[in-house]
Amino acid sequence: MPERTRQSRSGACNLTVGLRFLHYIGVMLRSRNMADHPYREFPDRQFWRSMSDWGDGGRYGSVYEPRFTIARSTRISTAGSCFAQHIGRRLQRRGFNYCDFEPSPYPRAHLEDFGYGLFSCRYGNIYTSRQLLQLIERSEGTCRAGDELWEQDGRVFDPFRPSIEPNGFASRQEALVLREHHLRRVAEMFRNTDLFIFTFGLTEVWLNRDTGTAYPTCPGTVAGRFDADRHVFRNLSYMEVMEDMEKVISWLRAVNPALRFLFTVSPVPLAATATRAHVVSATTYSKSVLRAVAGDLCAKHDFIDYFPSYEIVTSPASRGAHYAANRRDVTPKGVDLVLGCFLAAHGDTGEPLVAPQKPARADRDKAMLREAALICDEEKLDPVAAS
Repeated sequence: MPERTRQSRSGACNLTVGLRFLHYIGVMLRSRNMADHPYREFPDRQFWRSMSDWGDGGRYGSVYEPRFTIARSTRISTAGSCFAQHIGRRLQRRGFNYCDFEPSPYPRAHLEDFGYGLFSCRYGNIYTSRQLLQLIERSEGTCRAGDELWEQDGRVFDPFRPSIEPNGFASRQEALVLREHHLRRVAEMFRNTDLFIFTFGLTEVWLNRDTGTAYPTCPGTVAGRFDADRHVFRNLSYMEVMEDMEKVISWLRAVNPALRFLFTVSPVPLAATATRAHVVSATTYSKSVLRAVAGDLCAKHDFIDYFPSYEIVTSPASRGAHYAANRRDVTPKGVDLVLGCFLAAHGDTGEPLVAPQKPARADRDKAMLREAALICDEEKLDPVAAS
């Protein structure tokens, strides 16, 4: 074989070996890079495969890792939608320092139907960010809503909390005096609270066209009369809810610089929608906006925490197990599991702090009914369900 041919074949062989070596080095490098990618270091809680036993036996793993500690001495106040009523009850039962700045004048009486004991003040359900913002403005005397009241059948109703007196007030003077007392208690609450827990409920709100006043429900449902020329519907956008809440936070931190917030989103679907959308789509929009706002506020401020009550109840992995037969109300067991997860993350062992006296069966039955019952203005939007 000629010398030139042998050299040519030898060079080709060396080139092949070199290419194979480079290919081997490339494979090794790619393998090494794959081994070092960040997902390999993530804990199980960040992978969906960890959801295989989600909720089994009440186990929710590390779904919630608190940003800050809630001690037994922490002064806690609550507000929000119907679902938020559960939070105050559980905190009080478990011995946390849950504050009631506007308690019932009859301590032994259960006056939930009159707005006492539902939240930390007698403001009833606060479903929207606009309601919350205007409550603060009224308590500080800067809201332009004025002294609006509703008169119906010889009785007077407070449009900002129409359910607190089921039969209305006897006169405008009585309504205004009690409103002034209420707003003083609200101002006191925000100045003397360490942690404010707010549960977002809705984006849909009815407003007074002239003043911009936000009502807790559509006029004419709980009380008052609907006037199409005066009352207008608005479905708050992400930007509107965010702007409202930034004002809320700025205002409250100005009067109480150490105040911290814990936000949740109600897992209860809309009872009805005033949009043209199907109620399922309207619910998805509303909850998505509220969840996004809550998450972004938490990411922006280190004094805000978020608890995923919404996710625990609505996750596909929960298979709807926490909803009652109407697919809207959360069952008492579901509430216990959700709030048990919250309390456990804050060091609550679940053991009774004080051995309770065993009540008679009839009293136990009444107590269970009160515990499960919620006062919800929104339900009255549905004329069939409300009847």
